[in-house]
Amino acid sequence: MSSSRPWLYPGVCTERCPFASNPLHSPVIGQRTMRVLIAWLLIGSLGGVSAQPAPEWSVKAVFIYNFTRFVEWPEMAFAGPDSPFIIGIVGADPFGPVLPEAVAGEKVGTHPIRVQRFQQIADVKDCHLLYISAKEPEKAREMLAAIPRRPMLTVGESPTFARQGGMIRFLTMNNKIRLEVNPTTVRAAQLDISSKLLQVAQIVD
Repeated sequence: MSSSRPWLYPGVCTERCPFASNPLHSPVIGQRTMRVLIAWLLIGSLGGVSAQPAPEWSVKAVFIYNFTRFVEWPEMAFAGPDSPFIIGIVGADPFGPVLPEAVAGEKVGTHPIRVQRFQQIADVKDCHLLYISAKEPEKAREMLAAIPRRPMLTVGESPTFARQGGMIRFLTMNNKIRLEVNPTTVRAAQLDISSKLLQVAQIVD
């Protein structure tokens, strides 16, 4: 992972993180700081991440990376021990270079992380984490219904995403990015989600 990514998470936290010896407003994000961010974002007691002043999609890219640390995929989801872990984006890509840079050089176990873009849901085949960019509930519902039945974590933002078959939804409350999780759909996809992630999310069925 690159040791100089000033755009990734600048100025997010002005408080001292209980899991680190330094504040988290350093402009340089390296491997050590990324590990701190994992603890801070998903284990800490902040309960949400301010949508400002950090760029929204930089924050969400870090969340998506962190999901790979708090969700487990079965080995049958991979063609082989060294096959890539695919993060897919279907539809319009709001991340630009941010998400590929956030996961560059990272692995899920022995599987190197790759980002792949799909124009339409029919193109989605071998994917482990899929971000669905559609924000209209009906469009998101159609995409979710068309996803192949396999161990695939779905992430989206439409208002009813987690209630209509999606697994993790980003939402903004009080200017903070929060999570909505449907653990039933996660487990139905043969995925194991950490209780630590569930503790900081709003749970829906």
